[in-house]
Amino acid sequence: MKKILFYAMNGEKMCFSHLLMNALDLHEEGMDVAVIFEGASVKLPPVLEEEENKLYLKAKELGLIAGICLACSNVLGVLEENKKTGLPLLNDMMGHAGVKPYIAKGYEVISF
Repeated sequence: MKKILFYAMNGEKMCFSHLLMNALDLHEEGMDVAVIFEGASVKLPPVLEEEENKLYLKAKELGLIAGICLACSNVLGVLEENKKTGLPLLNDMMGHAGVKPYIAKGYEVISF
């Protein structure tokens, strides 16, 4: 089975919407898909939660969202809001969310 990690760095909601569409599409085709919020994208979960974004909520419900970078959430002032999402806060790479565990499991990494 093909494994894809979407590593979101961009904080633009439109760009992230396309990431979600691709993640959901690949998941529906039977691929193992994971999504990580890193960099500026960590500001998006509270926004997507507030607006009840359908793509985000579907990906969350399906368990496709692996987590949110802890360090970036703290630096960008959204740590408390991101804790409220219930998503894991990732810090395996010097406080940030790394790709190494996914590469070790055979995931292809796509950065948006």
